[in-house]
Amino acid sequence: MDPITFEVINIVIVALLAWGIPLQFIPLMIWLERKGAAIIQDRIGPIRANIGGIRLFGFLHNIADVIKLLFKEDVIPNHVYRFYYFLAPFWSMTIALIPLMLVPFAAPITIGENVFRFQVATYQSGILLLFAITGLGVYGIILAAWSSNNKYSLLGGLRSSAQMISYELGMGLSIVAILMTYQDVQIQNIVEAQSGFLKVFGITFPLPNWGMFLQPIAFITFVVAAFAETNRTPFDLAEGEAEIVAGYHTEYSSFKFALFFMAEYANMVVASIVIATLFLGGYQVPFFTTEELRANPQYTLTAMLVLGILTFLILGFLVYKRAKYISVHFPEPLGKKEYFFISYALFVLAILFVILIPVVLNLEYNDLASQIIVAVFQLTMILAKASIFLWLYVHVRWTLPRFRYDQLMNMGWKLMLPISLLNVIITGIVIAL
Repeated sequence: MDPITFEVINIVIVALLAWGIPLQFIPLMIWLERKGAAIIQDRIGPIRANIGGIRLFGFLHNIADVIKLLFKEDVIPNHVYRFYYFLAPFWSMTIALIPLMLVPFAAPITIGENVFRFQVATYQSGILLLFAITGLGVYGIILAAWSSNNKYSLLGGLRSSAQMISYELGMGLSIVAILMTYQDVQIQNIVEAQSGFLKVFGITFPLPNWGMFLQPIAFITFVVAAFAETNRTPFDLAEGEAEIVAGYHTEYSSFKFALFFMAEYANMVVASIVIATLFLGGYQVPFFTTEELRANPQYTLTAMLVLGILTFLILGFLVYKRAKYISVHFPEPLGKKEYFFISYALFVLAILFVILIPVVLNLEYNDLASQIIVAVFQLTMILAKASIFLWLYVHVRWTLPRFRYDQLMNMGWKLMLPISLLNVIITGIVIAL
């Protein structure tokens, strides 16, 4: 295959992957949000929707929501500026799906004479372009707020825009500290620099060489700023039922409202993957370099199976525990048989993975197979790291109360900005020494 055709196919495949990841995570996150809230508040959560008695842990509520939003009357008020009113939700959703084009999901693999990259675009200043694109997301909110021609929408848009711009300063300065540490602006190089063990002043520590250990202050400020940038609790001042109704999307309904709703979750997925990329080693497996994993494909595959076994056992135990809880506290069936069935199915999968371990240890692997196995492992690794922050989003929402507007601004300008600046100065002094 000639290099140009290979490059085009490479870009198309990885672009579909970069689009597919947030789009597949959106329904999962909506389900997780509801279930997480139910668990934290000691409720049963969504479980009523069913098809023939099958409830899928309440996942069918997502399908019911989609059908409701698609068939709901699309109300378009007469007082809106129609072009920008229609443009805003599509702008928000489009911008939310672009940043992952710049994030590497695995190390490149060599196929014949060509190199397959798991990154759509490899710009020299990729990290700067990434944050330039995410910064455009605020225009979707501004357009929606202004074009709605409604005082509640305008106030919500102003609040949200001021919040996002304020916290972008802290986020930008935390990125400056990362750039100073790694002396590079290419995202691929920053990820590769985070492989192996942590080394500080020539001393090796028994920790992964991740950005969160080298730049802990930048990591904390970046995570806090990511919460503010995505308008999540405790920074969800863009909405307020008692003050400004639904904020900038008060006048939106049906599919256009669904686009704003989806864009919020897509932004959470993007933010989680970017945090994992810059501070948790991205696709790097802790303590091991890509070359070490490729040199031992049978052990890499075994490690994947072991992690799968642990995942199935933990999930199976949690589902079984939930099934027992439902049996004790609720007289109605509410899918408890399904809970028991799925927990047993997860345990059976764990046993099957145990049986597969001696098989994969005795197989022969060629160079291409080794590279593909490692790529799958690395893709799984970055998604697993991102999932930690996605759960953190849910947990924080149902744990912390929202800030007042003055508290939010004080935190952004009087706390995060000075700390981020001080961190940049300290980083510069340490590098100079």
